[in-house]
Amino acid sequence: MAGRLDGKVAVITGGCSGIGLGTVELFAAEGAKVVAADIQDEKGAILEKRFPGQVAYAHCDVTSEADIEGALKKAKSEFGGLDILFNNAGISDRMTSITEVTVEGWDWIYAILVRGPALGMKHAAPMMIERGGGSIVNTASIAGLQAGFGPIAYSSAKAAVIHMSRVAAAQLSPQKIRVNAICPGLIATSIFGASFGATREMADQMAARVAELGATVQPVPKAGVPDDIAQAALYLASDASAFVSGTHLVVDGGITVGGRHAWDQTMVSPFAQILGLDQLPGAMGGAGQE
Repeated sequence: MAGRLDGKVAVITGGCSGIGLGTVELFAAEGAKVVAADIQDEKGAILEKRFPGQVAYAHCDVTSEADIEGALKKAKSEFGGLDILFNNAGISDRMTSITEVTVEGWDWIYAILVRGPALGMKHAAPMMIERGGGSIVNTASIAGLQAGFGPIAYSSAKAAVIHMSRVAAAQLSPQKIRVNAICPGLIATSIFGASFGATREMADQMAARVAELGATVQPVPKAGVPDDIAQAALYLASDASAFVSGTHLVVDGGITVGGRHAWDQTMVSPFAQILGLDQLPGAMGGAGQE
């Protein structure tokens, strides 16, 4: 049975762990040749051994334009060209308020989360034009859609990614290059630990905690895992989404549909509380109802 990415070549930044690793594994399973671009050289070597001749590793710090360009050129030297770019590498700053941000911290977050994907698109576009088009997918976040899901620098950077993806989609459409963003919700990766300045070991423990309890905080009763985002990236990278460009796909278990009272029958709407009712007329369920 043919894979959905047979004959395609992809570059995935942040490809050695978390969402990036899950996407490398899925794209390879679907027939793509993949360059995993990351700064984790030992994990990159392991990936190459796992997928000989199908996955190549490129050391890539996305704050370096030379590294980004080098990772993309490796797609051509190793596999003949480039069809897909998944700008996924990311990190979070600590949970600080606007009154506590530093110039250095702000610039660092934007260099990784906004400038990195921008430079990725800059250098990917000419290579995709050589192939007659392509698909670019950028990792944004629900933190870029609503307050309360991340620190301020991270959240505003992810909002920038969403709009940057839209503008880039318009600019690259004549070259048959599609650009879209994915907005993950609570996905069990180590990025949560980074928000609190945790060590790698502690961050991994926090990821396990998210996996354990994630199902309890959103309408869809399952924890978000890297494969949930990888599947969305596969759709946007493949020909199945040939008519989709300039948009963002929210993959969050429904956590952004509304306040908890919108989906949890044990919670009472704040409007109902104001009116002195158990629940609003026509609402689904309500406190004290069977």
